Amino acid sequence: MSATHEPRPAPDDARVIWDADDIARAMRRIAHQILETNRGTHHLVLLGIPSRGAPLAHRLAALIADAEGVEVPVGELDITMYRDDLRRHPTRPVGRTRVPVSLDGATVVLVDDVLYSGRTIAAAMDALKDLGRPRAVRLAVLIDRGHHELPIQADHVGKDLPTASDEHVRVRIAEIDGSDAVTLSSAKEA
Repeated sequence: MSATHEPRPAPDDARVIWDADDIARAMRRIAHQILETNRGTHHLVLLGIPSRGAPLAHRLAALIADAEGVEVPVGELDITMYRDDLRRHPTRPVGRTRVPVSLDGATVVLVDDVLYSGRTIAAAMDALKDLGRPRAVRLAVLIDRGHHELPIQADHVGKDLPTASDEHVRVRIAEIDGSDAVTLSSAKEA
């Protein structure tokens, strides 16, 4: 468990949508989709968006290494200073961006846990501009819950989970939360 993240308990009445086995199956499927789309591992870089996208990116890298026998570069992309709500919430801890190779000419797969409004991914795209000029940028998410406010779509999705705007999707990752699960609860319960 990371020292910078506190585990977040699921609400008592949250409904489990996916358990650890479901998440593992989805991650294997996403890894294979990435390989098929990229036609292998050539110039492939995975960048996880903290906090839960980072361990998911490392899991995908391990699955790709198992399938192809090649280790792909994996890093983390902190988007704190690129968020469009920074003025409303100016006090935020700035995370760490770790990009292990040049992104120029690479196919970058951004990895996150939940795609909701699309604003996090827009911030990630802005952050990428300061790091290089990838040949292509793709998006892999564990859960796409809809309600996009920007024209952003994921290329690789573990599960499309239509939700009401007052519902809360919570992704638990063993590396941070101690166990893997996806839960759904109403805003009152979250």
